[in-house]
Amino acid sequence: QVQLVESGGGLVQAGGSLRLSCAASGRTFSSYAMGWFRQAPGKEREIVAALSRGGGRTYYVDSVSGRFTISRELAKNTIYLQMNSLKPEDTAVYYCAADTNRFMTTAQSEYDYWGQGTQVTVAS
Repeated sequence: QVQLVESGGGLVQAGGSLRLSCAASGRTFSSYAMGWFRQAPGKEREIVAALSRGGGRTYYVDSVSGRFTISRELAKNTIYLQMNSLKPEDTAVYYCAADTNRFMTTAQSEYDYWGQGTQVTVAS
């Protein structure tokens, strides 16, 4: 079993920054492909960023590319989502997820474990 716990959400003004954290129990992150997803009110959940098993490759959805950075810290079994230049349209509940089977994936149906989510609100 893998447990994922997100933290770091909150209210921020447009143009500001937040760093989300996702702490994992169980096996080390190096065994998993990881992803950050978000779900805005009235919208479907979407991929934001993904990190390959081993951490060598990343993926970003176009709307956050150049503003968000996914990273990991093995010693803390934690992944991060650094979010800069935030926009009101980034407002959503953000989830981290782990895929124990694949090298890397952007399909949420392929992720095995999910955190409970953390709210990010960007005020204009």
